[in-house]
Amino acid sequence: MFQLRWIVTKQQDGMAVREFLKEKHISKTALTDIKFKGGNIEVNGQRVTVRYVLKEGDEVCVSFPPEKRSADMLPEPIPLSIVYEDDDVVVINKPPGMSTIPSREHPRGTLANALLFHYEQQNLQTTVHVVTRLDRDTSGLVLVAKHRHVHHILSEQQKQGRVKRRYEAICHGYVTPSVGTIDAPIGRKSDSIIEREVRADGQRAVTHYEVLQYKNDMTHVSIQLETGRTHQIRVHFSYIGHPLVGDDLYGGLRKRMQRQALHSCELTFVHPFLEKTMTFHAPLPDDMASLL
Repeated sequence: MFQLRWIVTKQQDGMAVREFLKEKHISKTALTDIKFKGGNIEVNGQRVTVRYVLKEGDEVCVSFPPEKRSADMLPEPIPLSIVYEDDDVVVINKPPGMSTIPSREHPRGTLANALLFHYEQQNLQTTVHVVTRLDRDTSGLVLVAKHRHVHHILSEQQKQGRVKRRYEAICHGYVTPSVGTIDAPIGRKSDSIIEREVRADGQRAVTHYEVLQYKNDMTHVSIQLETGRTHQIRVHFSYIGHPLVGDDLYGGLRKRMQRQALHSCELTFVHPFLEKTMTFHAPLPDDMASLL
């Protein structure tokens, strides 16, 4: 059972448990689950309600209820390239060709299936909480929370723009200018459930880029996202006439590469409990490196 413990400070003396837990980023949904689905709130080892008034020096312990997994999400012994892991988060360098979570087309062999097996080896009773999902054929760093409460905190960070991702991509043609911003709204294409396009009624989408090098009628770019729309990088570079190499869904050619040349190379976030900024890097995979 996932537990959190705190000592009440002088500034928190006289605070009700409900307000104290709100200050600790426990969501209303999580609090409801704690109360009704097998969790527990204790002060100095005694079970209390959220109305209990705290005193300086009290020890507050919150036990979260066990997490239920989807019945059709099965653990699979698939190797994982783990870049970092602790009790709260795991950062994985995902290979191309692996879906992040199961879908109707790809119900097995996903990152989620591999993580469930990994959690079982640790006797961890949790399910998969992906914070930064990647397309099946995009490689690179994925941030995963090991508990729903951690996922809640990191999702709030995302909304505030504090979870940052940098990508590298290889596009057709020579992208100019060498530093720029693509600000164009993205929405679902009316005749497709998968494809996106730039359209006036779409959601705001902003992509910043910088050219790293020009090579063999291709451009190697570094990309920073300001927003996180589905297929944003792929749609934006196709929109400016430079689709990603290998991205046949958005106009790229597969002669040189059998997937979109897109890699999540850098990930930065603030650790929910260590409260320090952490940055991780993943080098270009072999297929993209060989193109250059």
